[in-house]
Amino acid sequence: MTAGSDRRADAEDVEPGARLGDFLRARRALVDPPRHGGGRRRVPGLRREEVAALARVSTDYYTRLEQGRHRRPSDSVLAALAGALELDDLATRHLFDLARSVPVSARGAVPEPVQRVRPSLHLLLESFTEHPAFIRGRRTEVLAMNRLAAALLADLPARPARERALVRWAFLDPQARQRYVDWEAVASSMVGTLRLDAGRHPGDPLLDRLVAELTAGSAEFRDWWADHRIAERRDGTKRLNHPVVGRVDVRYEALEVTGVEDQTMFVYTTDPGSDSRAALHRLAGLVAADRAPVVSPRAGQAET
Repeated sequence: MTAGSDRRADAEDVEPGARLGDFLRARRALVDPPRHGGGRRRVPGLRREEVAALARVSTDYYTRLEQGRHRRPSDSVLAALAGALELDDLATRHLFDLARSVPVSARGAVPEPVQRVRPSLHLLLESFTEHPAFIRGRRTEVLAMNRLAAALLADLPARPARERALVRWAFLDPQARQRYVDWEAVASSMVGTLRLDAGRHPGDPLLDRLVAELTAGSAEFRDWWADHRIAERRDGTKRLNHPVVGRVDVRYEALEVTGVEDQTMFVYTTDPGSDSRAALHRLAGLVAADRAPVVSPRAGQAET
């Protein structure tokens, strides 16, 4: 990682134009030149003039975009750049978010409104006695969680407000590394989700503070944040090692909460007849009897 990207990762007042330029530069490096008639090179990716030619803009114009010196490209230029850089739908949406954020620099940092979960959703979560479930908000913060999810992962809503982000738990709490069998894949995905949030909510001081804390506390986060990866998980599997009931492999579904922005409900299920279903059933029994293990927010240790 370069000194420039180090400074940008640590800063809380990165210009939106610089964010757009960093993303363009990172994605340009991922394009394979032979697919566009170029040969193998020691430096990965396309050159600036090649991207400009593919997008049918001048090299000077594209250079100014990468350097953060152009205010905001048009939608047609953004679509052409997305094609030249071979962006998928998610990356294209992120590109447009970054471009729309450029005018925010004139306003400065704007705190996002506090997120609140409707009482009916709290009741819904607790009704899932056999399924871990939680609601995630901006910055990967856990806004609400049922008791089974707290026992399976960690009771993040019980922690101080600045310590409730899943991505913070994943990188700064040693217990998370022990809990996730595929920690690297899970944590890397969370970084990509945080990147999407940064594109949608430029100038959010709480997100900037979280990024600065993770940058200072984790070498893995610094590297993954610098490569501008993005990720959005709507369904999939997670493999967990629980200190009491053992291995639990879950399937998850991510469901958008209607009527509010940036709230997603995650529900975990297990395969019928599987060892994971039996393990989760044992954990649910401990929760019902108020004997489920909980994790100390300070020490990160499991206690009964």
